[in-house]
Amino acid sequence: MARLEILAPAGGEESVFPAVRTGADAIYIGASRFSARTSAHNFDNEQLERVVRYCHRCGTAVHLACNTLVHDDEVSSAMELIEYACSIGVDALIMQDTGLISLVRKSAPDMPVHGSTQLSVHTAKGVQHLARLGLTRAVLSRELSREQIREIAKSSPIELEVFVHGALCMCVSGQCYFSAMLGSRSGNRGSCAQPCRLPFSVKGGTGHDLSLKDLSIIGHLRELEEMGIASAKIEGRMKRPEYVAAAVTACRESLDNGFVSEEAQQRLISVFSRSGFTDGYYENKTGRDMFGIRSKDNVQAADSRVFAEIHQLYKNERRHIPVCFDLKIKEGCPVELTVSDNSGNTASASGSIPEPALKTPADRERCEKSLSKTGGTPYIMEKLSCSIGIGLSVPGSVLNSLRTECLSGLDKKREQPAAVPYSPCERQASGTRSSAPPKSFRARFPDDDISDSFLDCELIYVPYTLSDKKLEKLLDRGFAAAIDVPRGLFGIENAVFERLKNIQKLGINEVLANNAAVIEMAHELGMDIHGGFGLNISNTEAVHWAENQGMLDCEVSFELTLDQIAGLGGKIPVGIISDGRLPLMLTRNCPAMNDGKGCKHCTKAPVLRDRRGVSFPVKCFGACTEILNSVPLYMADRRSEMRGIDFEVLRFTVENHEERERSIESFLRQDKKSGITRGLYYRGVE
Repeated sequence: MARLEILAPAGGEESVFPAVRTGADAIYIGASRFSARTSAHNFDNEQLERVVRYCHRCGTAVHLACNTLVHDDEVSSAMELIEYACSIGVDALIMQDTGLISLVRKSAPDMPVHGSTQLSVHTAKGVQHLARLGLTRAVLSRELSREQIREIAKSSPIELEVFVHGALCMCVSGQCYFSAMLGSRSGNRGSCAQPCRLPFSVKGGTGHDLSLKDLSIIGHLRELEEMGIASAKIEGRMKRPEYVAAAVTACRESLDNGFVSEEAQQRLISVFSRSGFTDGYYENKTGRDMFGIRSKDNVQAADSRVFAEIHQLYKNERRHIPVCFDLKIKEGCPVELTVSDNSGNTASASGSIPEPALKTPADRERCEKSLSKTGGTPYIMEKLSCSIGIGLSVPGSVLNSLRTECLSGLDKKREQPAAVPYSPCERQASGTRSSAPPKSFRARFPDDDISDSFLDCELIYVPYTLSDKKLEKLLDRGFAAAIDVPRGLFGIENAVFERLKNIQKLGINEVLANNAAVIEMAHELGMDIHGGFGLNISNTEAVHWAENQGMLDCEVSFELTLDQIAGLGGKIPVGIISDGRLPLMLTRNCPAMNDGKGCKHCTKAPVLRDRRGVSFPVKCFGACTEILNSVPLYMADRRSEMRGIDFEVLRFTVENHEERERSIESFLRQDKKSGITRGLYYRGVE
């Protein structure tokens, strides 16, 4: 059974020593751009190289997070960063953007790429899809239960990484647009303003019904290892060094000893928590107990005494890399010492010619005592081979000097970058789309309440949950239909897959894919694919990726401006959501279920209210809940300003029959409307 990796965050150089010295097997860091934590200190090129050298000397791997969505004018800079990462021997890249992933697989096929949790992968088929794209590891969504993780691991063709400690977002990673919509700070581009930590409330809720406690399943590391999980990830690149040290220490204890000591657990709570921790998702329990905020008591718990205690944990280098010394002391020859590690690196040094012993000759015991003093280095002597001539004397100072010189030489060998070959590949041309306004439109419905007013839609998206009878009726009325598969498939993937098989028998062979798993299902079933907004297609290379996946067309990210969409390349048709309430969050823990009554009591969509009383509707679909914008998006009267867009989508969620009728009428007439938003199509995101 492979050993579970402990993967620690490092938002700046000050967190690298604590992570490495307390026992992290690997760290993950971000560069000054293209990291999903732009508020962390992050690393410039010089710092990146310095950190990689230090970590490799200490036997710690370095994963570079390039896990933001990029725009066309940023692709070249992103690839320059990746080329540099290859040159300095970074061990893996953590990535979200499918366009960039495609380029890296061509330019640096030997570089391990880990699919970021921002890819929203949480099922077996989703992992299989990442494997087919050439990724070597999937970072799973945080919302999975023990049983779901185990089931995914059974069939996974690539490594799996699981978050075990740290901040827990209310939204499934990669599907949050709340910060972008409220303040143009995109979580998908590393600039989340964390609006979810502000007061939002539902009836019977906590008053902070978008703020979850921090995750902690550190006590289950051996169980994860037994499942075959490759890496236990600690969240926290924006946290201080003491947090990193406390979390890694607790993980090391859990993995090595099978339990976390009370002392280590208390340090974790003191250094950072939100009303304590939760293992709710892992234990398959959601609800009010998972919610929490950063209270005054939480803040005051991290006092100077706690920090001073934690500083002692990483005061010295962790001696854990076994080395072998080979010592030769021969008459008339310089003393020779060679050191080797378990990776095949060696270093040698020679000293003065030994003198005849006047009192005490050199022996193995004295030599071993000198050479084993490897404090201040990451090395520990595992074996000593000696060849010592009779009656010879070597001062301890000589042996100490040889040991220091050898280990310094070994440092240099271990620090040498193992560069990954990189060859720039041809890029797709941008700005190649038609300049004509969109000519067709589609509509997405949450049910079968669809009037004949929508017969002019070139396609309607309807939920997989509609009965055969209802689907057949829609087809008989003349609608062209595709099946809307949920973005959240936690625990329901197999049932959805079987349902799609049955739907095919009705003559419907098209799906709307907002998740990697749905793409994989469609490939297995031979269904036609329409790409949805949940795929976060944000640049020309990502459009080309969609083409290569066999998609007929795709909705691009609604975080793009109209000008950015107009500049996209690619051959398949692209569309935008231009009418309806935009989804701000996709959450596994429905805030409206906090009253304990469950979904069956919801006769109409509940609402979430912010501190000013603004209402955000809540709507469930599949295994998750969508939190919708407070006002609808409307773009029909701006159609003349749209370029490079082939179709528009009316996305209905909580609207009743009359509201849908008014929407289609206004849309077709291109009416001016009030009480609406233009979304991000003009202001864009950071």
